[in-house]
Amino acid sequence: MKGLRSPGGGVQNVLFAKGGQIPYLPGMSLIKGETGDWEIVLGLEVHAQVVSDAKLFSGAPTVFGAEPNTQVSLVDAAMPGMLPVINERCVEQAVRTGLGLNARINLRSVFDRKNYFYADLPAGYQISQYKDPIVGEGAVEIDLADGATRTIGIERLHLEQDAGKSLHDQHPSQTYVDLNRSGVALMEIVSRPDMRNADEAAAYLTKLRSIVRYLGTCDGNMDEGSMRCDVNVSVRRPGDELGTRCEIKNVNSIRFVKQAIEYEARRQVEIIEGGGRIVQETRLFDPGRGETRSMRSKEDAHDYRYFPDPDLLPLIFTQDYVDRIRATLPELPDARKNRYIKEYGLSPYDAGVLIAEKETAEFFEAVAKGRDAKQAANLVTGDFFAMLNRRGATFETSPISAANLGKLLDLQADGTISGRIAKDLLVAMEETGKDPAVLVEERGLKQVTDTGAIEAAIKAVIDANPGQVTAYKAKPALMGWFVGQVMKSTGGKANPKIVNELLKKALDA
Repeated sequence: MKGLRSPGGGVQNVLFAKGGQIPYLPGMSLIKGETGDWEIVLGLEVHAQVVSDAKLFSGAPTVFGAEPNTQVSLVDAAMPGMLPVINERCVEQAVRTGLGLNARINLRSVFDRKNYFYADLPAGYQISQYKDPIVGEGAVEIDLADGATRTIGIERLHLEQDAGKSLHDQHPSQTYVDLNRSGVALMEIVSRPDMRNADEAAAYLTKLRSIVRYLGTCDGNMDEGSMRCDVNVSVRRPGDELGTRCEIKNVNSIRFVKQAIEYEARRQVEIIEGGGRIVQETRLFDPGRGETRSMRSKEDAHDYRYFPDPDLLPLIFTQDYVDRIRATLPELPDARKNRYIKEYGLSPYDAGVLIAEKETAEFFEAVAKGRDAKQAANLVTGDFFAMLNRRGATFETSPISAANLGKLLDLQADGTISGRIAKDLLVAMEETGKDPAVLVEERGLKQVTDTGAIEAAIKAVIDANPGQVTAYKAKPALMGWFVGQVMKSTGGKANPKIVNELLKKALDA
């Protein structure tokens, strides 16, 4: 089967399957149409901005939010006689990303000129890579909601310049151009058409975002445009030839990606079942309406003209260079998840939640170090996450540090406080930001372990409730009621284990 080129997208944006075949995947979710079932075939082209202090071919800065046209070199503005000079840091970041995607690193790659005209592309071409990208085939494993995993193939990763930005809302009749982004280094990561529904696309994008953040090669901030994606959508009868594909450009949130896929797939099914045909085109997603709309037709358009950039020699490096970068890679999400399952005994779900973001994993490990990992995981993913969400806080702005959260677990482990007191103490830590040990002393929250005091509390409860004592004899399950009464009478400070032991002895006497 012939590949399809992505209209207006990156290079070779056909999402070729091996052998020219895109297999039907049994068990995948299908769209129920008026005339039968339809399978969605999806591929994503993700544009990830390289973390670098300078642009791909110039020394201009890349700080987000700068005043328009304040971060533009003569190279970025395409002034005559200016020559591009490759930024080695960007090359290193692309190689790191390729290694993190389990992809083949090409020791020789070529920069090409991709020729097209936009007002915000002053040179009239974009320096990109075509036939010889820096990174070849790779794979990403995604986790599905039912606990299963799927492998999504990576077609390629190539380096390219970003264009500038046209501003249409600054003047009633004129368009302004901001060249701050012109020349910023992008990694275009092109998947194979291995996804079959919106949830898989979301899982893939989430995983990809997590990997580049762990690697430190892209900050993954979709709100700021440092990570965005083009979504390629087609539908077909299960197992049939690949249908005509539409590309949805520049979707900048995972939620919008899901909405765009679901709308676009349904739109295509309705057109085909109504006797029409799908026109290959570039579309945009309107978040307000939850719809895609046509941007430009590419059905009969010629490919962009590519030719090797005459100002740039082929990019050639050694395997030793790649190996040195490989040696600096951090522990990546999949490896960390497996370690949490094996070493800490966590469930795959809990491990997945904790490793999703590098900051979360590091916070958890600081809390769990030298402590019960399962208890630490429950505390972090439960009450602590709830506190962050309630306050709209981050790990950096949290009033409770990892060190203090760990101390809270220590106080429970050594019997200083009970689980009930721990919940009250966590609230006090949130309110004050204080060390939990200090709060225990200040507020008299230390657990009561004095058996004499507990026995006195038990006797008072038993003496006050003779009817319940009689009922207990016939129904031992009422023990819980007595435990609750004793804990209430001691302000929740009595050691629950001691309470249970002494209470059972007293009631059975």
